[in-house]
Amino acid sequence: MTNQLKQTLVGVLLVLATVNPVKGQDNATTYGTLEVNGVDIFYREAGPKDAPTIVLFHGYPTSSHMFRNLIEDLSNEFHLIAPDYPGYGRSEQPPMSDFDYSFENISKLMENFLDKKSIERFGIYLMDYGAPIGFRIAHRNPDRVEALIIQNGNAYDEGLRDFWVPIKKYWNEYTVENGQALEGFHSPAGLKWQYTHGVKDTARISPDNWEIDLRHLTRQENNAIQLAMFYDYRTNVTEYPKWQTYFRDYQPPTLIVWGKNDYIFPAEGAYPYKKDLKNVDFNILNTGHFALEEEGKFIAEKIRSFYSNIISQ
Repeated sequence: MTNQLKQTLVGVLLVLATVNPVKGQDNATTYGTLEVNGVDIFYREAGPKDAPTIVLFHGYPTSSHMFRNLIEDLSNEFHLIAPDYPGYGRSEQPPMSDFDYSFENISKLMENFLDKKSIERFGIYLMDYGAPIGFRIAHRNPDRVEALIIQNGNAYDEGLRDFWVPIKKYWNEYTVENGQALEGFHSPAGLKWQYTHGVKDTARISPDNWEIDLRHLTRQENNAIQLAMFYDYRTNVTEYPKWQTYFRDYQPPTLIVWGKNDYIFPAEGAYPYKKDLKNVDFNILNTGHFALEEEGKFIAEKIRSFYSNIISQ
């Protein structure tokens, strides 16, 4: 190989590295803890800080662990940050006597987390509990939100079907017995069901998922925390009209990637978004509640193309 050819190849590689940087140490996932409102919040972070930021809000009964693969897939093109809520994952679990385990309070804490991280403009990935937390933040800060990525996260009454019957009973009759009827959802068998129900191939769903969730779910008082969150979910339903007004008034670009076989948040909850949002990339996937476990590569590619379209507009 001649020196001239070597120099040409080096030049080409440098250009390619600039256009599509090779994932390396600079983009690798890091793990940190940040004190917010007196609570230690654990988070995962990856990607270049000057790239578009996507905040990843996890669901029940899991943690930022659910985004581990998506972070790896996207970290050479996006700045990604995924916090654990108080009482979930590796974040601190303050006693219930000292902390209000409600969606409103957690959303404000997560907003303060973003402020302390100096994140001004961001997209939000909203899944399950992440939807009411993220929508609250978006409703309060519409000019900060660049885009919504909605995966099995509800904002319409149509999405509350059979799974919610015993939970609605708990809302209407706040008794110990009705609370105990819900504890099976975060038992070992209930956790496995949430990850495997509705998937195409259960053999491809790692049992590490529910084993890791059990780390926080088996902490002292955590069962009571989960019941408090079940009971407080009723406050999200009354917020739905506000969020729908936000959709209509601000029209955030929205990507929907929804596991259609989800018993918790069935596909009936996905379609109403199209009534209020004009700029929607709508995708119904043949999988279950935790769609990233089976369709993570597809979702990552959809996020790339979705953001490419946003930038080109």
